[in-house]
Amino acid sequence: MLLYLFDALAHEFSVFNVFRYLTFRGICGVITALIVCFVLGPMMIRKLSHYQIGQTVRQDGPPTHFEKVGTPTMGGTLILVSVIATTLLWADLTNRFVWVVLFTCLSFGLIGWVDDYRKLIEKNPRGIGARAKFFWQSLAGIASALFLYFSAQSPLETTLIVPFFKEVAIDLGPWFIVLTYLVIVGSSNAVNLTDGLDGLAIMPTVLVAGGLGIFAYVTGHSIFANYLAIPYIPGTGEVLVFCSALVGAGLGFLWFNTYPAQVFMGDIGALALGASLGAVAVVVRQEIVLGIMGGIFVVETISVILQVASFKLVGKRIFRMAPLHHHFELKGWPEPRVSVRFWIISLILVLVGLATLKIR
Repeated sequence: MLLYLFDALAHEFSVFNVFRYLTFRGICGVITALIVCFVLGPMMIRKLSHYQIGQTVRQDGPPTHFEKVGTPTMGGTLILVSVIATTLLWADLTNRFVWVVLFTCLSFGLIGWVDDYRKLIEKNPRGIGARAKFFWQSLAGIASALFLYFSAQSPLETTLIVPFFKEVAIDLGPWFIVLTYLVIVGSSNAVNLTDGLDGLAIMPTVLVAGGLGIFAYVTGHSIFANYLAIPYIPGTGEVLVFCSALVGAGLGFLWFNTYPAQVFMGDIGALALGASLGAVAVVVRQEIVLGIMGGIFVVETISVILQVASFKLVGKRIFRMAPLHHHFELKGWPEPRVSVRFWIISLILVLVGLATLKIR
């Protein structure tokens, strides 16, 4: 919205030309989202506490988690409000990529909100149920995939790019819909599984969002894309604003979510953030790089799959508890140590992902 205002003012006052630059609007996005979180955060936490919308803890979980009972949750609402408001303020609202990413974020956030509401307000421990949750996730994921496929304006938008190899690109055709669905739904659930300790999921999300924001910028810039030998897709640069908003909102939420957490994001935040990362990765054609940069989310998910498979097949557990972060907790690692070490690994993985821009 502000883009149009400043664009009109730029015709009269040259100082407003700076707002036409995508990088400047990206910086404004980080700052705006951060301020929104700082302003609304305390008020939201008080409201959640007042209505007793508090965290529940599984009885078989780590003993240290019992002290978290009653901590306000559904704080992901703060992230979504901040991200959406900031994107609407600073992004070009005629850009189709901005809208598909916003749709994905909102739709998965709504699914998470309903699940949280049924668990915390209606006191239904199953929430909306695993099958119903997967159905609605699938519906939203397929809707995003179909939009991106049928609105594609060049074959590059549906081509799988393989990192580290300059000449390797696979034309997916209709299989693009399947891949997009798997990436969005898979990343949504992966972030949700990772969200089990104070600050554990939000910082890797911030780092990955920042990395994808860089990919969005260079993919939408003809000169940089040509220099780096990556596909040039006009319009993807505008997704940088959404990624910047996600970075700012994530850091703002971390202010309240760091150990000991004053608020948890709940499914409304985790499902929306994971799906958003998946949608952005698809838009910038870096699904494989998302798997690298979001390696923590991947490993957490694999740990759950292996644990369940091992117990069902041979009756034994591979880890003391899954997801993986609980395994380290039960080994005696303090919660902050687990979170910070996972953050460090995430930072390294994001740097590896960014290195694929040059190592080809």
